[in-house]
Amino acid sequence: MPWPLLRDPALWQRVPTVVPAPALLPATERRRAGIVVKASVVVADAACAAAGVAPASLATVFTSSTGDPANCHALCEALASAGRLVSPTRFTNSVHNVAAGYWHIATQSMQTSTSLAAFDASLAAGLLEAAAQCAYTLAPVLLVACDVPYLEPLHGVRPLADSFALAMVLLPQGGRRLHLALAGDAIATRCAHPGLETLRGQIPAARGLPLLQALAGPAAAALVLEGLPGMALAVQVDAA
Repeated sequence: MPWPLLRDPALWQRVPTVVPAPALLPATERRRAGIVVKASVVVADAACAAAGVAPASLATVFTSSTGDPANCHALCEALASAGRLVSPTRFTNSVHNVAAGYWHIATQSMQTSTSLAAFDASLAAGLLEAAAQCAYTLAPVLLVACDVPYLEPLHGVRPLADSFALAMVLLPQGGRRLHLALAGDAIATRCAHPGLETLRGQIPAARGLPLLQALAGPAAAALVLEGLPGMALAVQVDAA
């Protein structure tokens, strides 16, 4: 979602997400990769370009509450069949760090990488992890969050309305300063725009929309991101 639409959501119209082909992935890898990989690589590439940093120089934190639902569905179908045959590609893409793996191979990065999940709090957990690493190492860290809908029957018990991915590069110096703190059971900040608020509530990775809107504007902002019970994340964004 471009910055102008975050600044003025009245210009935004919701349409189904279309993930472009990741330029970093060769054609063979694009065919093998699921939507969670493609979306993660596309937004990560855009974030690095916007920050003006070399992708191979960045430690990474990838977070997702879903992983690759289509691949999980295909594996379950294979295991429920008489032959119980699982292809090597399906097995390779079943791990939770699959998006990170594709990214680091594509960028030839040898930097450290963390992949995590915390249900609806995955975005907040990823941001806290990335910020802690950035503060400790005094080196930039790439944060990527992505969630993709499940197929039925899992969609019936864990419905996600659409795919959503975001990425940002956290720098030890320069840029907008963020202050993070655990905020107990504080209520998560809602989006003022009804459409964005619906999106925020429907997809765990979209819980970051209030932060993206704060970063899109020049003013200082204080907000709360949904965390695990008793572990909401308060974020203070300094003025530009």
